Parts: sequence; C-alpha cells; structure tokens
Amino acid sequence: MFAVHLLSFYFSKLKEDQIQKVDRFLYHMRLSDEQLRDIMMRFRAEMEKGLSRDTNPTATVKMLPTHVRSTPDGSEKGEFLVLDVGGSKFKVLRVKISDDGKQRVEMESQLYPTPEEITSGKGTDFFDHVAECLKHFMEKKHMNTKRHPLGFTFSFPCSQTKLDKGVLLSWSKHFKARGVQGTDVVDSLRKAIDKTGGMDVDVLALVNDTVGTMMACGYDDQYCEVGVIVGTGTNACYMEEMRHIDLVEGDEGRMCINTEWGSFGDDGSLEDICTEFDRDIDLGSINPGKQLFEKLISGMYMGELVRIILVKMAKKGLLFQGRMSDALCTKGKFQTKHVAEIEKYKEGLSNAKAILADLGLSPSEDDCIAVQHVCTIVSFRSANLCAAALSAILNRLRENKKLKRLRTTVGMDGTVYRTHPQYAKRLHKVVRCLVPDCHVRFLLSESGSGKGAAMVTAVAYRLVSQRKQIDETLAPFKLSLQHLQDVKDKMRVELERGLKKDTHHSASVKMLPSYVCGTPDGTERGKFLALDLGGTNFRVRLVKIYSGLRKSIRMYDKIYTIPLEIMQGTGEELFDHIVQCISDFLDYMGMKNARLPLGFTFSFPCRQAGIDKGSLVSWTKGFKATDCEGQDVVDMLREAMKRRNDFDLDIVALVNDTVGTMMTCAYEDPNCEIGLIVGTGCNVCYMEEMRNIETVEGEDGRMCVNTEWGGFGGNDCIEFIRTKFDREVDEGSLNQGKQRYEKMTSGMYLGEIVRQILIDLTKRGLLFRGQISERLRTMGIFEIKFLSQIESDRLALLQVRGILQQLGLDSTCDDSIIVKEVCGVVSRRAAQICGAGMAAVTDKIRENRGLEQLDITVGVDGTLYKLHPHFSKVLKETVKDLAPQCDVTFMLSEDGSGKGAALITAVAQSLHSHT
Repeated sequence: MFAVHLLSFYFSKLKEDQIQKVDRFLYHMRLSDEQLRDIMMRFRAEMEKGLSRDTNPTATVKMLPTHVRSTPDGSEKGEFLVLDVGGSKFKVLRVKISDDGKQRVEMESQLYPTPEEITSGKGTDFFDHVAECLKHFMEKKHMNTKRHPLGFTFSFPCSQTKLDKGVLLSWSKHFKARGVQGTDVVDSLRKAIDKTGGMDVDVLALVNDTVGTMMACGYDDQYCEVGVIVGTGTNACYMEEMRHIDLVEGDEGRMCINTEWGSFGDDGSLEDICTEFDRDIDLGSINPGKQLFEKLISGMYMGELVRIILVKMAKKGLLFQGRMSDALCTKGKFQTKHVAEIEKYKEGLSNAKAILADLGLSPSEDDCIAVQHVCTIVSFRSANLCAAALSAILNRLRENKKLKRLRTTVGMDGTVYRTHPQYAKRLHKVVRCLVPDCHVRFLLSESGSGKGAAMVTAVAYRLVSQRKQIDETLAPFKLSLQHLQDVKDKMRVELERGLKKDTHHSASVKMLPSYVCGTPDGTERGKFLALDLGGTNFRVRLVKIYSGLRKSIRMYDKIYTIPLEIMQGTGEELFDHIVQCISDFLDYMGMKNARLPLGFTFSFPCRQAGIDKGSLVSWTKGFKATDCEGQDVVDMLREAMKRRNDFDLDIVALVNDTVGTMMTCAYEDPNCEIGLIVGTGCNVCYMEEMRNIETVEGEDGRMCVNTEWGGFGGNDCIEFIRTKFDREVDEGSLNQGKQRYEKMTSGMYLGEIVRQILIDLTKRGLLFRGQISERLRTMGIFEIKFLSQIESDRLALLQVRGILQQLGLDSTCDDSIIVKEVCGVVSRRAAQICGAGMAAVTDKIRENRGLEQLDITVGVDGTLYKLHPHFSKVLKETVKDLAPQCDVTFMLSEDGSGKGAALITAVAQSLHSHT
C-alpha cells in the first residue's frame, strides 16, 4: 500500500514539476483577470471607433453593418436555398421552414469541394464553380419548377450597403481568388448563375457566418442577439442600436453588426500580450500583420502555435531530451484537432503519447504531461481572449438598453467551440466573471450557419412582404402637393359659401360672425372676469388690465373639473355647475359683492346675433348636455345665476376660444388677425371684411368670423382624402357624420385613428405577433400625449417600447418602429391638411385686401400644436408651399383664451362707450 502511495506522490510531483516548467516557459501566455478587463476595455474602444464615420477608416474592428434588421419572430415560413462558402468545402442547402405553428425546420444539404486551383485562381472561375454546384443540387432535388429565394453565407469581411450587396474587403483563411477583392460578391454570384443558366433563384441576402449562427439560434431562442464563431477563424456579431451606427442612414430600430473582430490588434494595440510564438505564426501566414486577434484564438492557428512552442522547448532541451523529428519540424503537422484530443479529461495523456509517436517522437511520461499543459495554456488563452471581447459586446448591449442586468443569449458555433472538451466551459466561466451584470445563455447552433442564412433570407422575405402591406395601408395618409392644393381650393369654396346668405345653410364651414369688430389697441384697462369652457376642465379667471406706458395684464385663476355625468346630463345641471364654480372662485378671491364685466369663452359652435348673444349649433368634444342645442347659452348662464341668486355679473361678451386666442396675441402683436386652435378640437377665426359677410347687416370695417372649420367635409367634399380608418373613427364617435375635418386634425381623434390602424395591422399579423390585447381594443387609450412622446426625435426606441408597455402593448423592437411610423403619418397628414386650410384663409385675406404680398400673424393655441414635436413645422411648411404670397408668422398664445375673453370684453365695453 505504501508503494502505491509513493508512486502516486512521485507521479503528482512529476506532473507538478512538468507544469511548473511549462508555466515558466510560457509565462507571457498566462493572462490575469486584470489584463482581461484591460483587453475588454480596449476592444470596447475599438468598437466605438468602428461605429463612428469619422474614425472607422482607422479602426481595426470594422463593425460592418449587415443590413439584417430583425431576428426571427417565429412567423417565418417557406422553402429557401442557401450557399455556404467559407471553408475547404462549401455547402448547398435546401431549407424548409414550416408554417404550422410548430416552428419546424427541415434541411437537406450537399458538400462540394473547393480545390486550391479554384480558391487561388481567377475570381470568375470561383463563382462559376459555385454556380455549377448549385445547379447540380437543384437538378438533383428537382427544384427548377418555381423561383426560390436564396441566402448566400460568405464567411469573409464584406462592406454591405444593402442586405443583398457586399464588397469583399479582404480574403482570409486559405482563400485568395484573384479579382474578387473590392467587388460586389452578390453581383458576381448572380452573373455566374445567369451564365450557367437553368436556375430560377432570387439572391435576397448576403450573410456572414456569424450572423447566420445568431439567426439560427434566434429562431429557437428569441433572446439571442449575439453570434460568435470559434472555428477555423473567429468572429462575432450582435444587434446594435441604429442611432449608434454612423455608417448607415436612419436611427430607428437595430441592425446586426459584423464586428470582424479577427483584425483587433492589427494596429499594434495587442503587442504587449503577443509572444515570440505569435510573431512566428504571423510571419509564416499568408497575411502577415493582419487578423492578429484571430491568430491568437482560432483553430487555423492553434495547432501550429503549439507545434512552434514544442519545437522551441525541444531545442532548449526542455522536451523529448532535446530531440526532434522531421514531422515536428514540418508546418501544419500538429493540428488543432490534436490539441482537443490531448486535452480530453481521461484519455488525454494516452492520446498525447500516440499523437507524438505519429510525429516520429518517443515521448516520456513527463513529455506527455508537459505537452498536455502547453495545449491547455494555448487553448485557455484563446478562450480568455474570446471571453474578453465577447464581454465588451455584452456590456455594450446592457448599456444600450439602460439595464442594470441584461438577460441575453449568445449563439455559438465553430469546430474549436464544438469539439474541444474544455473550451466552452472555460469561455462561459470567464465571461460570467468579467460581466457579472449579464445573465448569459450560450446556445450551440445545431445546424450551422446554413440554417441561419435561410433565416436571414426568410426574415428578409417576411419583411419585404410586411413592408409592402404596411406601405399599402399607410399610402392613403401620404398626401401629395396636389392633394393639399385640392383641400385648400375646396376649403376656399366652403369659406365663401358660409359667408353668403343663399348658401350659408348648406355650407359645411359655417362662418359664424363673432361680433368682435376690433383688436386691442393698448388703451384697454380694468378688472374683468373670464370663463373658459371647452373640455373636461372649466377655468374661472380674474384679469386685471393696466394701460399706459407700461401696459400689462395680471391674472388669477382656478380650474374646476366638469364630471362626465354633468357633460352628458341636462343643460340646467351643466350651467348650475358652472355657476357653482364661479361662486366658489369669487369667495376664494374675496370678491363676492363686486359687479364685474364678464367674458364667456365657449369653445363650441354658436350662431351669434350679437357679441353677448349666441345659440349653440351643436355640441362637440364629448359634450352631450340636453336642451342646449339651439338655445342662447348666455341666457342659460344668466338664468343659472338667477337661480343661485348669490352674485351679480355683467355678461358682456360670448367668445369662441379661437377668437380669444387671436385677441390674446393681438394684444402683443397688432398684426395678429387670425386665431388657430389645434388641441382637443381644431378651429380657426380671422378678421373678415364686413362687405363679404352677408349674414350680418353693414358693410364698413371688419368683423372676426369664427369659421368652425371642423365641420368642413360634412357635404362629402373631402371624401377623396378620407380613409377607411377615418370612417371607423367617425362611426364610433358621439357625433357620427359631423366634424369630419376636425376628426382628421385634432388631438381628440388622432390617437383613435392610430389605434384603428394598429388593430388592422395586428389582425393581419403585421404587429404584436397577431395578438390583439384587451388594451388595444379599448377606445381612447392612445391619448395625444402618447403620440407626441412616441414621435420625439430624442426618444430611443427602447423608450417607445416603454410607452407601449404602459399602454399594455407588449411590443418588439420592430413593432415599436411600425407604431412610430403609424403615429408619424397620421400626425403629419393632420398638420398638412390643417396647413392647407390655413393657406386658404390667408390667401382669402390677401385677396380681400388687394395685396400682392400679405404679412400677417396667426395666434395659436392647443396642446397638439404646442407639444407635438413636428406638427408646427409641417403646418408652417405646408402654408408656405400653398400660399407663397403670404408671409405668415405663427405666435404661440401663452395665456390661453381666458385672457382673450377679458380683452374682448374690454374692447366691447370701449366700443359701446363710444356709440
């Protein structure tokens, strides 16, 4: 028993001695955690350089955009061809992706040789050979009956400008066919296919093998957003945010980046970790000075690196008693597969003895132990370096998503990763050590990059089909200049019809006289009470106007809610509630006994017979209080005051909110003669010549006309721009068939139009994986504030997803892009047709006054105009395009229409005192 222990001790001591001997010799190949973190930071810096347009030319990590913008979502289906070119043999595959909901993939493939005379000969011969093999495969599988989409896996660095266009930057591995570098390889393949003839294929996608790996694994695990290959060569890809990719136009969504990390260090930045053995490898390669990171990691060089180390150790008498064989001194005789066999857990040492014997050596036990440890150090360094670069990518993904902890999957492939018994375990362990904030699953690609290329092609095929359907759906919202000119012309006709006594009753734009016959001149003064009713909130405001050298206005107000049951109850209940709010405000201000002039902003269409008389034409914006339409709302307010008998006020003016907005801005800018509101509702007023207003007596001077243009189109004159979604929104509204223009331009309805479009796209499987959630079925969930937030230029797509999740809509990145696009076309159309209407008004004023050029200011208010990031810009551009002879300034009203109501009251009092 003692003898057994002694032998065990002797063997352990022998092994320890041999390991220490190798460790001392290969000291510089052992990398500490600190060194790996430093390499991780260096790689991260090179990624940044590669993504930036300014620094990409000098970056060693080229970060090539692949134009693969989406990972599989499980809906892919069809039959695809794949060419997989990149090794000593190339493969042709037929891939069938099922459409039965079970996500089945069936593949048939055949390997074809790529002889050295082909890989090193003329480029045209190379592609002709590939095309001939493709034809052979298709004939064998009887695939010439219909057109087949084809994905081209090409495992060499290419600069892609489209998914199906890629210029070869440089050959790697053993390929060096002439005349290919700097040319479009897809174009070369297509020409070869046409030249060979007898094939009906559509080359849809050029795919790097790393991208193929990511996509193949992404079909099985939708968290997969990184692909890594450690085989003959090594490379990685990942999904990057578009906003960070300077080399590609656009900032929405994500795109897969082929890092081409094999060239990391080509600028000398890894010189401190390169050893004399690495330099020997580089000098003996076909591309000295290039792909240095790949030469430290990949299977093409690992075996040769071990051989060079063994030769140098033997020369120093540290191995094989200083003896060498011809085979050991021959390049390529010690292969990477030998490294894997020698590192096997149990039979590794016996494998080492057999492999070394095949090389003509007579190794001792300690030689085998030393050789095994050399292999371990070389492969462990490879896994460490791969882990450092991969960790940099994972950290970037986490930071892009602004997450404390990232959950993701890395798709893996390559012979080293697959066949080396320790490699995967080492790689995983080091990654988890370097990025503890990332929960990483490593998924081995079972089908190689061929399946991935089919997936890229299938996704491209799906996206092309989806894009066509989405474009067709949104096309009616994209109005041409001629469409807008037609809207302007028809608006102009309706403006004229509304002013004329004979046609006023049938005009869709009612052109209601406001009896406001002047704008402020700066002499107004006094205390006024202003009421503002136009939505769910009701405002009571005390306005103090000071005249003189320092004219100014001070305001004190309070906001009250109008409950839904009051909005849709009886008229008496509504006005009693209003009077209750006024009473509360007067108590709050300590002015219960003051007799004040009052201006009443009432943001609903009224037919006025005087400045303090107005009959409600129809409710809008969700109000339905009974016994109000056709009644004088000023009389109803007076009656409610009498019922309460609590205070006494002088109702001087009934004011539309648009008129109030115009008057507010006119106080600052005398050139302001138009008022525009684009908020919950949409309306315009302007100063019209009295001679044109046939519904009012008198021909001298001007009067402000409340157009009530929200009703434009009630006579079907704008049916040519209405879509099926506009009709659906109209049918679901409280005032079906009315306010058609407002329903296309105002904040109350734009979100509902968006919701109807999203439902339609979801039903057709183009959004939200075809699942219509209960939230999406809920009318009114898309408030205008969400449209404004979603369309913000500064908003990352991740934040768009956050907004959609708040709304109960679980979206993918692609869903978010589509939702943002839908919001964009709906709000842009609203701004354009609002601009077309405004152009009709400004041109009418210019012609009224016989001017070649009109200089005028529009006072504007409303949440849509104020808060939407693009609405005002599009509106102004449209007015400029359609009314080039009008120089229009838009002035934002800061104080709402309540201030305007007070000013109207003041102007009305002033005019009354002069008559």
